[in-house]
Amino acid sequence: MMTRRETLGLMVSVGATALLANLPAWAQGPAPAGDLATVGPLGDMALGPETAKVTIIEYASLTCSHCAAFHKETWPELKKRFVDTGKVRFILREFPLDPLALAAFMLARCEPAKTWAMVDLFFEQQRTWAFSEKPLDALQQMTRQAGFSQEKFESCLKDQKIYDAVNDVKNRGERLGINSTPTFFVNGKKYSGNMPIAEFEKIINPLLG
Repeated sequence: MMTRRETLGLMVSVGATALLANLPAWAQGPAPAGDLATVGPLGDMALGPETAKVTIIEYASLTCSHCAAFHKETWPELKKRFVDTGKVRFILREFPLDPLALAAFMLARCEPAKTWAMVDLFFEQQRTWAFSEKPLDALQQMTRQAGFSQEKFESCLKDQKIYDAVNDVKNRGERLGINSTPTFFVNGKKYSGNMPIAEFEKIINPLLG
């Protein structure tokens, strides 16, 4: 993983001035009761019906190897068994652990119709960009495959609205006591760390009745 200083230097090279301005001084403090229920400024990344008996909220970082492991190993089966069958509503929220993860979330959020596909791609190919000597070059190549031009790539990283929105979600996550990823809330109860599908089944099935 690149250092914070090296990452920031790369961002300067593509002119990501909005991303560099006032780098997150994320707030700390007690969690207001509505923080978990509050939808972020860009809306939740959600799959599954709002009427589902169980809601799972994941706070993740796109540079987190444990998050990538969950999305590669557990998420496909969790989605097939519980989300696609309408039993669970799954919400993914941004909790970037570093500026590079923030940049990746900004790119994913820049095209709402492609957000889930890009998140899946970033997790699937995490080692090719998050651990690269030139991570932004790798991200740019990946977004080019999704139809992003050079101008689109740079404009997404300069978008103050997206930058502020991702930070807002991170701020509320910290007020909920989150300090690592992935962190899950299942019907409001907090679980930290990557969990296999068997663990999710033990939690979910009793809630389904």
